[in-house]
Amino acid sequence: MAAHKGPTAPPLASRSSLREQIEVSLRAALITGEIRPGVVYSAPALAERFGVSATPVREAMLDLIKDGMIVAVPNKGFRIVETSDEELDEITELRRLLEVPTVGRIATIITSKQVDHLRAIAGVVNKAAVKGDTMAFVEADRHFHLELLRVGGNTRLVDMVNQLRIRTRLYGLEELAAAGHLGRSSEEHVALLDAVASGDRRSAERIMSQHLGHVRGVWANRHELPQADE
Repeated sequence: MAAHKGPTAPPLASRSSLREQIEVSLRAALITGEIRPGVVYSAPALAERFGVSATPVREAMLDLIKDGMIVAVPNKGFRIVETSDEELDEITELRRLLEVPTVGRIATIITSKQVDHLRAIAGVVNKAAVKGDTMAFVEADRHFHLELLRVGGNTRLVDMVNQLRIRTRLYGLEELAAAGHLGRSSEEHVALLDAVASGDRRSAERIMSQHLGHVRGVWANRHELPQADE
C-alpha cells in the first residue's frame, strides 16, 4: 500500500496570485470601512472571511506591514494603523513641496498627446466617482496623479509621491462617496489638467496646492471639508 501523501502546496505563481488578491481585498476593506483602524484582526478570522487558509492572509499582511498600513500584535494578530493629524500634515507638506512646483514646470513642457492620455484617465476617475466605486476611484486617481508627474521625467520623485500616497491610508471612503466628495475631487482633476494643458503655470500650481489641501481634509476622513470659496 502506497504511503499517504499530505496535501501538496499550490504552485508558487498560484500562491502569489492568491496573496495579491487577498491584499487587494484587504485594501478594499480598509477603504470601505469594513475593517477599522485600531482594531486587532487575527489571520484565521480574516481567512475565514475570505474563505481561504491563513497562510496567504499572513503573507498579504506582511506586504501591508511593509507599506506601514498595519502592525503585528504579538500572539493576537494585526492592527490597522491610524495616521495621526500630525503625520497627515507632514505628508501634505511634503507632497506640496514635491508636486506643486513639478506640476507648474510640467505646464510648460507637456505635449498634446500627453494631455489626451491624461484626459482619458481623468474620464475613468469621473466615471468611478459617479458610480460611487471607491476602489476604482482610488486606483484611477493614483494613476492620474502619477502619470501627470511622470511627464516631468523624474522617476524618483514619482516613486516618492507614490509612497507618500500609501502612507496617507484612506479609510471609510464609502461615506465620502455618498456625500459627493469624490465627484468634487474628480472635477479638480479636470481643472488642473485644463490649466496644465493651457500652459498656465501659476494656475496649475494653485489648483494642485488646493487639491492636496482637500486630500488632507476630505480624503483622510478628518472632517475638514473644503471651504465654499476654495
